[in-house]
Amino acid sequence: MVMTQEAHELLQKALALPENERAELAANLISSLDVTVDEDVDAAWQQEVVRRLHDVQSGKVETISWEEVQRKGRTLLNDK
Repeated sequence: MVMTQEAHELLQKALALPENERAELAANLISSLDVTVDEDVDAAWQQEVVRRLHDVQSGKVETISWEEVQRKGRTLLNDK
């Protein structure tokens, strides 16, 4: 699919934004594409969030820093 000149210009402006603003913009664009809500999926995710929160609070799992997540992700991507 080819972007229009206007879309390309918007993309270039968006890419020049700070990382946090690009992330917010991306999230808003993605959410604008899928407006249907599947109640079953929503309920399942809610249960999963509660389960994961309980696992963290109980000490069953240990969290890692965002920097560590990024480092591991870059390592995985560079190894491909």
